[in-house]
Amino acid sequence: MALALVLFTIFPLCAVAQELWRFDQIATLGGHATLVLGHPQVIATDYGSAVAFNGVEDVLQVDVHPLAGAATWTWEMIFRPDADGAAAQRVFHLQARDPATGQDSTDRMLFEIRVVKGQWCLDSFATSSGHGATLLNCDKLHPLGQWFRVTAVYDGTTLKNYVGDEEQGEAPLTLTPQTAGHSSAGARANLQDHFKGAILEARFTRRALAVQDFLKMPPAIGK
Repeated sequence: MALALVLFTIFPLCAVAQELWRFDQIATLGGHATLVLGHPQVIATDYGSAVAFNGVEDVLQVDVHPLAGAATWTWEMIFRPDADGAAAQRVFHLQARDPATGQDSTDRMLFEIRVVKGQWCLDSFATSSGHGATLLNCDKLHPLGQWFRVTAVYDGTTLKNYVGDEEQGEAPLTLTPQTAGHSSAGARANLQDHFKGAILEARFTRRALAVQDFLKMPPAIGK
């Protein structure tokens, strides 16, 4: 059964909404009905069920942008990039729509990877109202076929990204909150640049979290 949790964690002086999407089936994602393209598969892993994407045609799309309206935010994902995928892959795409036309705007957020010398590096991208930044540091490479948590954090003035607890890059940035839209896991929203690997879960927080508050890897089953 799909697990969509909205958590309210109390921090000093404020309450923070967090939404956790588990990739443990393909019929729904985050409690939202999916458009299933290709044949993404639910697989068993050391951390529970996940959804595997073949890097060619597999995509899950939902008609919601989970960080729409957020002025600051943290976006986390636990995933496993596999070998033999394309050099440039779009893993997870949050896409805003123009409220006047209903068409996709240029405002979006992306988790991407680049495969370099048999390893991968994180590419995080965010843009709104003509302002955007790409965080790509391929001096920091990571092994394929292993599970990682990646994180993008926007605090109102700076965009940062992380693999585990290690910062990969940052850039000054002024973003306006994005409008409602949709999401695509396994490829860009326009079905280009497919991802080969698996996604376990993603979490969306309407606040810039400190590293110590990042999503933790779940305990391995039976260990």
